Amino acid sequence: MILKKKNFDGLILDVDGTLWDSTEIVAKAWTKAAVECGIEDVTITSDMLKQLFGLVMTEIADRLFPDCSVFKRDRVLELCCKYEHEALEADECNICYLGVVDTIKEISERVPVFIVSNCQSGYIELFMDKTGLNDYITDTECFGDTGKTKGENISLLMERNNLKSPVYVGDTQGDCDAAKVAGIPFIYATYGFRKADSAYAEITEFSQLKNIL
Repeated sequence: MILKKKNFDGLILDVDGTLWDSTEIVAKAWTKAAVECGIEDVTITSDMLKQLFGLVMTEIADRLFPDCSVFKRDRVLELCCKYEHEALEADECNICYLGVVDTIKEISERVPVFIVSNCQSGYIELFMDKTGLNDYITDTECFGDTGKTKGENISLLMERNNLKSPVYVGDTQGDCDAAKVAGIPFIYATYGFRKADSAYAEITEFSQLKNIL
């Protein structure tokens, strides 16, 4: 697809599969949590998470632990998030996709940058802390803070920041659908976890956003 140029007043980003790939680290942390909660017949892998990331956290837990009661599922999920946060915070590897940090810094000088994800509370903040991007992200929203869908959270963030013509960047059909719900264009990061059937534009590497905005 030929990259198209248009004037946007905001760049809204997904996290997993768009900005970084945390699945190897998260898979180990979640397996540890599952075993600790007595679910010893489940080994969570990076490939499994790549098929599930983008769903809200409770849906991911339902898919991974279908035989758990709601009470046990919530306990496992709480522990998964705890161990995930600790593991990501401690890991010193650069798990961002090529060019993410420098591109966000450059674009933020011209267009405000935002993040909306279906993640748990604290995950976006952890991403910003690890990448040193706190000063370059204007605002964020996530499922863990609002309990709302990604499309609703994009709309909420747009209203809060008086955005009239932003664009959303993600790597899944769910991201594409969320952008449609919010009534804004979608840019598909083809290097990410899954497929999307339609997009305003496609990028094969993150730095190509500089040619669109």
